[in-house]
Amino acid sequence: MNAARSIIATMLCCSSMAMLGGCETTTSGGTVGSDRKQLLLVSSRELDQMAAQSYAKLKSDASAQGTLNQDRALQRLVNTIANRLEPQTGIFRPDAPGWNWEVNVITSDQVNAFCMPGGRIMVYTGLVTQLNPSDAELAVVIGHEMSHALREHSREQVSQAIAARTAIGVGTSLLGLEQGAADIAGVGYQALVESRFSRTDEDEADRMGLELTARSGYDPRAGVTLWQKMINAKGGSQPPEFLSRHPTDTSRIQTIQSLLPSVLPLYEATQRR
Repeated sequence: MNAARSIIATMLCCSSMAMLGGCETTTSGGTVGSDRKQLLLVSSRELDQMAAQSYAKLKSDASAQGTLNQDRALQRLVNTIANRLEPQTGIFRPDAPGWNWEVNVITSDQVNAFCMPGGRIMVYTGLVTQLNPSDAELAVVIGHEMSHALREHSREQVSQAIAARTAIGVGTSLLGLEQGAADIAGVGYQALVESRFSRTDEDEADRMGLELTARSGYDPRAGVTLWQKMINAKGGSQPPEFLSRHPTDTSRIQTIQSLLPSVLPLYEATQRR
């Protein structure tokens, strides 16, 4: 499905750029290079509003169940890490350090974390209890998820879904503007909470997250040890939720290793300050 959406997005972006006005990049490339053109048919404002509502509901439900921010030590740790990462997001987006970033913790066995549009982060305690990550490894996770928000992958995913529906629909206009709101509502939850990003998206988040980690003073070599722990955490046939939607383990580790010569100097520079 991701491949089909990518093909449709490319066709629309290349053949109808002037009409759509929806092909742009949301970030600068940084050291790792992440400035691919994206199909963006919905506004950031629309997705941010939806994300704010979804995140508030998620927090409300977790609070009612007694699972929100019960692990005070972990809550302090993830806040500390996020606070160090956030200023570095300006490398990719000048506006991002000014976002209303927020991070919360849910008590759950899930090995999972995500970041909604606008910088709303959620970390599940299972990520820590099952992986026992170092601070640097946890920074790699949070930096990765923050990068999804910086690249607006959810916005891109919603846009691709709308493009796919429009292309398949018979007798609709090219943009399907009349149906746009319904389309956004129809795919919004999946894009914000149940995201299944493409391998391209994941590769971009890995690259940017590793740079954020290094620039924040966390050793980016933790990316390798983190994913080695993820491999071990698989155990049986069912991978952790956080890992199940990502590229293959070996390719991910190889990518991180190939980036270390570029990002290690950034980390080393922070150690000399």
